[in-house]
Amino acid sequence: MAKAIHMMVRVLDEARSLAFYKKAFGLGVADRLDFPDFTLVYLSNPESPFEIELTINKGRAEGYDLGNGYGHVAFVVDDLDAEHRRFEAEGLNPRKIVEFNSEGKQIARFFFVEDPDGYRIEVLQKLGRYR
Repeated sequence: MAKAIHMMVRVLDEARSLAFYKKAFGLGVADRLDFPDFTLVYLSNPESPFEIELTINKGRAEGYDLGNGYGHVAFVVDDLDAEHRRFEAEGLNPRKIVEFNSEGKQIARFFFVEDPDGYRIEVLQKLGRYR
C-alpha cells in the first residue's frame, strides 16, 4: 500500500517561505539537504507525518510560473473561525470563509490563503470526511 509522505513546491526566498509556513501552520524544519545547485527543506509539525518539501534553486532571481495545473494543498483545523481571525491578525490575507452544503447538510467549511510564491492553500474545518 502506498503512503503519501510529502508534496514539493519551488520557492524563491527560503527565509520568507519558512516564516510563512511557521506562522500559518506551525510547520518547522524537519530536515535540510543542501546540494551545489539547490536546497531541499522539509517542513512538518506534530499533527501529521506528512511534509512539505521546499525546493530552493540557487541563483534563481524570478518567481515561478504556476501555470494552470497546480491546485492546492489542504490543512484541517479544529476551529476554522479562530484560525481565520488569527490569519487576519498575522497579516496573512486569508480569503473569506466558504461553506458547501448538500441536501441541507454542511459538508465543508474552508478558506484559502496564498503563500509568498502564490501557492494556494486550503484551510478546512474538521468536519465530515475532513479529519
